[in-house]
Amino acid sequence: MTSSLARRQLLGAGIALGATALIGGTAQAAPGTARSWPGEFSLPNGWGPEGVAIGSAPYAYFGSIATGGVYRVNLANGKGKVVHRGLGRMTVGLKVDSWGRLFLAGGSSGELRVVDAHSGALLANHVVAGENSFVNDVLLTRDAAWFTESFSARLFKLPLGRQGRIGAPESLTLSGDWVQSGFTSNGISLTPDGSALLVTNAAVEGGSLMRVNPRTGVARKVDLGDTALPSGDGLVLIGRTLYVVQPNPNQVDVIRLNRSGTRGTAIGVIRDDRFDLPTTAAAYKGRLYLPNSRFTTPGRDENTPYNAVSVPLV
Repeated sequence: MTSSLARRQLLGAGIALGATALIGGTAQAAPGTARSWPGEFSLPNGWGPEGVAIGSAPYAYFGSIATGGVYRVNLANGKGKVVHRGLGRMTVGLKVDSWGRLFLAGGSSGELRVVDAHSGALLANHVVAGENSFVNDVLLTRDAAWFTESFSARLFKLPLGRQGRIGAPESLTLSGDWVQSGFTSNGISLTPDGSALLVTNAAVEGGSLMRVNPRTGVARKVDLGDTALPSGDGLVLIGRTLYVVQPNPNQVDVIRLNRSGTRGTAIGVIRDDRFDLPTTAAAYKGRLYLPNSRFTTPGRDENTPYNAVSVPLV
């Protein structure tokens, strides 16, 4: 775990986009309005957050690199609790679906895990990669959960069938314009029209966004003009606007895409003095919620404080 974290610090790693899901049937009404909710809240000391997921209800889920656990926060008041204690192996990216399940990327464990968001019970665990692998981020689509693996030119897929049935894991080899060089892939999203996948690539032209055919694995570089994404991490797509979290410069790049996701234009950058290497983001009611990874903070241990912050959408 230590060596993997060191590599992530060096290369500026990270993850995430919120799934549109309703947890537990009917969401309880939150007091006040989203504008009056906390813009910053604490996570447990020593948590080591990396990924975040938000469904239709006002709750954010934060994975722990330290324990593999999941911490749930009520966005209306900032109060939280541990809903999954973890297996002692890291959780990196995560997403939540309409069946109340959390899909967890297991980092250096090479695992794809599924956990009940209410009870914390482990529902499925697939080991898909071995030593020197890093299962990093997660995307939920109508019929699959997709996972990036940062140290190889491939994606993993968990098919989702009727009634949310989870199938056996599959592997998709990346080709075309894809270049693999060390810690390469990170965040993952859909194109605005839903026809292809978008994956960050740290090896192509100083940091790029790749459009991947989900059937063939053929990747083509998205034309972003002069915009590079050297520390591209978590991706959040809202309509045709893509938010790209970049931990090392402590910013979120905002890109307007065409419908097919073949081209994009930078339209803004979000910076905030409270950012401390945010890795991923999830959106809820006009705001982005980002965990501060604090990867470069010296002497991080079980007593290190962590937090998450929110900023308005562009």
